[in-house]
Amino acid sequence: MSADRPPPDEPLYSTTWVHVFEEDTGEGAVYRPESASIPLSRRPREQLVLDPNGQGTLFAGSADDRLGGRPITWRHQHSHGVAGSDDEVCIVDRAPDRLVVRIPKS
Repeated sequence: MSADRPPPDEPLYSTTWVHVFEEDTGEGAVYRPESASIPLSRRPREQLVLDPNGQGTLFAGSADDRLGGRPITWRHQHSHGVAGSDDEVCIVDRAPDRLVVRIPKS
């Protein structure tokens, strides 16, 4: 396990993170825990699930509005320099109730 990653029992990994696009900033997309009070939305909200091994799944709305998952890799912004690859989610900031990420478009 990388020294840049939290330990495997970290809540970061046991949480389904939901995109609260109304809170997005210039730093990145804001995600909140699924258990948070998240406003209703006409469009499906993306969800992000991270694993301790640097893998995860991004669930996004498909043509019929159902969530479909695609595998992703992730890292913290400060690990391996600042720039990420085109297929890597970059965690910019995190707290127990907020995750800020940069997600490449598929």
